[in-house]
Amino acid sequence: MLHSIHQHIARAHQHAAEARRPGPEPRRPASGARNEEHPIAVVGRQLVRYGLVVVIAWIGVLKYSAYEAAAIHPLIANSPLTSWLYKILTVRALSATLGTLEIIAAVLIALRFVSPRWSAVGSAMAILLFLGTLSFLFTTPGVTAGGGFPVLSVLPGQFLLKDLVLLGASLWTLGDSLAAMKSRATRAVPRQRDSER
Repeated sequence: MLHSIHQHIARAHQHAAEARRPGPEPRRPASGARNEEHPIAVVGRQLVRYGLVVVIAWIGVLKYSAYEAAAIHPLIANSPLTSWLYKILTVRALSATLGTLEIIAAVLIALRFVSPRWSAVGSAMAILLFLGTLSFLFTTPGVTAGGGFPVLSVLPGQFLLKDLVLLGASLWTLGDSLAAMKSRATRAVPRQRDSER
């Protein structure tokens, strides 16, 4: 009987020691990223997407005004990539066309939760628009001020440079939309297999 008590106590000590030992770390995704995201990051993500939507749509609506058409005229006219457009369209018509493209891009980006595919198209449109705008940094007279580069003039230099951030936001929304498309596709495959059974 004493022997069985000693065995029982030894087993209890062994179980207690095993319980104190740290277990294996929870398995993380292959990327090493954590599943949980800080609430501020979630808010920031939404602000990037829908802030981009507001900015692009607002700029697009302003393109219908004579003021904005006149303001972008020197940017477009001095660029070898875009100056030929004035041979096809008037200053106001080209401005309105760009505005329409910007409004369409903004609406499509906003559709991320309805259709990641259309949101990706809108993000790609925004990327092209911002790449075009950033190209004006190299073709528009008066971009630098004072002693030259890296001192940028307020207009048009600093005005154009901010599009670098908007380009980054557009790239992020494109990547986010493509990831959502992939996620939806992988979830649809098991459902399809289940329905075939």
